[in-house]
Amino acid sequence: MGNYKLVLCYDGSRYAGWQRQGNAENTIQHRVEQTLSRVLSEPVQISGCGRTDAGVHARMQVCSFRSANLSDPEETLSQLRKYLPEDIGAVSLTEAPDRFHARLSCREKTYRYRVWHTDAPNVFERKYVYPFPEPLDLSAVRKAADALEGTHDFAGFSTGHTKKSTVRTVRRILLNDDGQELTLSFTGDGFLYHMVRIMTGTLLEAGLGRKSAADIADVFLKKDRSLAGFTAPAQGLILWEIQY
Repeated sequence: MGNYKLVLCYDGSRYAGWQRQGNAENTIQHRVEQTLSRVLSEPVQISGCGRTDAGVHARMQVCSFRSANLSDPEETLSQLRKYLPEDIGAVSLTEAPDRFHARLSCREKTYRYRVWHTDAPNVFERKYVYPFPEPLDLSAVRKAADALEGTHDFAGFSTGHTKKSTVRTVRRILLNDDGQELTLSFTGDGFLYHMVRIMTGTLLEAGLGRKSAADIADVFLKKDRSLAGFTAPAQGLILWEIQY
């Protein structure tokens, strides 16, 4: 029984997220498992590194799975590319060490959020950016981003409920602005449910003068979701890179 690492990319626009949900077939995990099972003539279950939400995209989603029938990764990769829907791409497939696990072995992830902050049309990328045609104070955004970096309890920046620790380390937040598009890159050891989208909404509110570094410190202290910014829409978010 071999262990394998599969790298995917996908447009999440028409899916109910990554994670298989009961009998719901419209998830990326279900579509990939269904295709792998067909190609390998055996039931296959995969583990993904990031459980992206409905409408969220991925440039690099890493998965791991075990198979008794997979003997030629290149041929299997070719078959995946043939049978997967056109909005899910199989980037690479390689044999992995026996202890490798896509989620548990991950060291850090990077998500990018794309904000289109102009009223100029962006017809061809409209499904992958958040239109937010408001003037932003980028220095205020940077100060708020500095306040979010580091190791904190991010319970107030999540809408999920978990019995596990909500402490995470955001190693860096990078801003890149070309006058029309603001790209926010978040790199950390892990992210809670909706955490990146709430941090994005908080940074945008900082750019409008509605939030400050002191407000962010208050969210950390009180762990109160209502004190953070809005949850930015899914379509601007991309799972960008994963490090092991």
